[in-house]
Amino acid sequence: MDPADQWVLNPETGQYELRLPGSRRPAPGERPGQAPSPQQPPTARNRPPRRRSAPSPTPDGPAAPPDGDRASSPDGPVPPQRDRRARGGGRSRRKARKKSRAKKAFMWIGGSLAMLLIVGCAGAWYLYNRLNNNIEKVDVGIENNYQSDEAINILIIGTDTRDGEGNDSYGGEASEGADTTVLMHVSQDRTHATGLSIPRDLITDIPDCEVTQEDGSTEIIPGSEGVRFNQSMGANGRDPGCVWRTVEELTGVKINHFMMADFNAVKDLSTAVGGVEVCLEEPIDDPKSGLQLPAGRQEIQGEDALAFVRTRSTVGTGSDLSRIELQQQFLASMARTITEGNMLTSLDNFWNLADTATKALTVDTGIGSIDKLYGLASEVREVPMEDLSFVTLPVLDNPDEPEDAKATVIVDEAKAEPIFRMLQEDISMTESEEESGAEDAGNGEEAPEMAPAEEVRVDIYNGGQVFGAAQDTLDWLQNDQGVLLSTNKGNAPQPQETTTLEYGPDQAGQAARLAEMMGLPDSALKEQSADAGEEPMVLVLGDDFEAAGEPIEVPAERPADVDSITADDEDVCAS
Repeated sequence: MDPADQWVLNPETGQYELRLPGSRRPAPGERPGQAPSPQQPPTARNRPPRRRSAPSPTPDGPAAPPDGDRASSPDGPVPPQRDRRARGGGRSRRKARKKSRAKKAFMWIGGSLAMLLIVGCAGAWYLYNRLNNNIEKVDVGIENNYQSDEAINILIIGTDTRDGEGNDSYGGEASEGADTTVLMHVSQDRTHATGLSIPRDLITDIPDCEVTQEDGSTEIIPGSEGVRFNQSMGANGRDPGCVWRTVEELTGVKINHFMMADFNAVKDLSTAVGGVEVCLEEPIDDPKSGLQLPAGRQEIQGEDALAFVRTRSTVGTGSDLSRIELQQQFLASMARTITEGNMLTSLDNFWNLADTATKALTVDTGIGSIDKLYGLASEVREVPMEDLSFVTLPVLDNPDEPEDAKATVIVDEAKAEPIFRMLQEDISMTESEEESGAEDAGNGEEAPEMAPAEEVRVDIYNGGQVFGAAQDTLDWLQNDQGVLLSTNKGNAPQPQETTTLEYGPDQAGQAARLAEMMGLPDSALKEQSADAGEEPMVLVLGDDFEAAGEPIEVPAERPADVDSITADDEDVCAS
C-alpha cells in the first residue's frame, strides 16, 4: 500500500504523522512511540473534538468547504497530497492485487515448465538408455567404420535361429546358419543402393576367421573349402565375422558393418510397420511353412510374414533361388512402407519401430549404439526408392552333382564378375537399366542348353601379350576341364585387344559351355550366320586375357539376362 495514504493529523502536536497498518494513534499527552497509559486506552471516546477551519470566501462564489469536509477523516483534515492519492487508492490496491495474481501465475507456469522439462529429460534419458540396452552387439575383430564421404557396405544376415513361441513348427533342423544374406551397397553420394542376395546353397570357400569367446579370449576357426555358404555362420562355432570375411573374399567388396536378424525379427518388424504388402501371381499352399495365401495383393505380418520369406517348395522352381525372389519383394515393400508412410514422421510409430528394431537386431560393435544406428539410418534414408535395387548373385547348377539330385549351385563367373565390379566401383544398377533392357530386347532367344565338355571342339589362337597363353589354356582345358577336342593353333594372324569366340548356330551349346568355363563375357561371343558342321570353334585370346582359368576382364555393367527389381516397383508379383 502507498505510505502516503497513512498520513493523519495529530491534534496534540498539530503535525501530520505516518500511520502504518496495524499501528495505533498516541493518546492525548502521549509522545509518538510511547507505550499507552493503562488509564487511557486509545478509544474513539477519548479523542478530542475535530477542529474545522472556517470557510473562506472565494472570488467567484460561496465559500469553499473546509478541508475536513473535502476529505472526511476521523483523525482530522487530510493534506492535499494524501487527498490526491486517496482518490486513486482503490485502483492502486486493485492493480497491486492484479500484479500479485499475475506474479503467482507466472511463477506457477514457470514451475510447471521446469517440471515438464525435468520429466521430459528424464523420460528421454530413459528411452535413450532403453534403446541402447536393447541392442545386442558382437565383436567380430574387424573395424572398418565408414566416413560420411565414402560408400557404405552393410552385410544383412538372416539366421535359422528358431528361439521363440511357434518357431519350432517350421520344417527342417535349425542350424543357426547364414540362411539369408544380402550385401547392401550404398553409394558414396547416397543417390543409389544395391542389395546383392547370396544363395545359402552356394558352394564356396570359407576363410579362417577369428571368433571372440564369451570370456573375451579369441579363437581362430579353420576355414573350409568347397562347402555350402550357410556354413559360414554357426558351423564349428563361426560367428557373423566369418560370414563377413567369406563375403569379402567372394565379392572383393570391403564391408563396413553387419546386421543380423532371426525368425522373431521378421515377425516383430512386419507387425511394427503395420503389415507389408506382397503380390502373388498364383495362390500359395505350402505345408512345410504352413503358409496359405490367395493370389493377388495382400498385406502380411507376424507369422504369415515369416512363412512368406521361408516358403520355397511351392513357388517357382521350388529352390532357394525362388525363395530369394520372395525375400527381395518383401524387403523392397518394407522399405517403401517405412519411408513413404508415417513411420518416421509419427512420434508413436517411430518409437515403436525403433524399440522393435533395436530388440530384433544384432550388430557389430562399430554401430552398437542408438546414436550410430540412427546415423547409419539417416545415411541410407537419403537413397530414393527408385534407385534402390535388388539382384541375385548369378549362379549355375553344381556340375559335380548328378542331374537328378541338384541341390547346390556355383558362381556363374562370367555374369557375377561384372556385378562385383559395379559394387567395387560404386556404379548404379538402375542407371544401366535402359542399356541392359535394350540388349535384352535384341537377344530375346532363350539361352541354349550347354553341351558336355567332351563334345566341345575349339582351336586356340594367341592374339594377346601373354607369352604361351594358347598352350597354357590348352593344358588347362584338357587336364582340368575335360575338353579333349581342343587344339593349340599358335599366334593369331594379328593382335587383338579383346578375346573372341567365333561359332556357328549349330555350336551354340558348345560356345555356352566354353564361355562358362573360361568366364567369357557376352561381348566375346561372336555367332556366325552359317552352321559350322564339323569345323571347330575359333578362340582368339586378346590383351584382356590374363591366365588360364581366370575370368576375362569384363565391363562393369549388369549383364542383360540378370534380373533385378527396384524398391519403388509395386507391380512385382511372385510366380
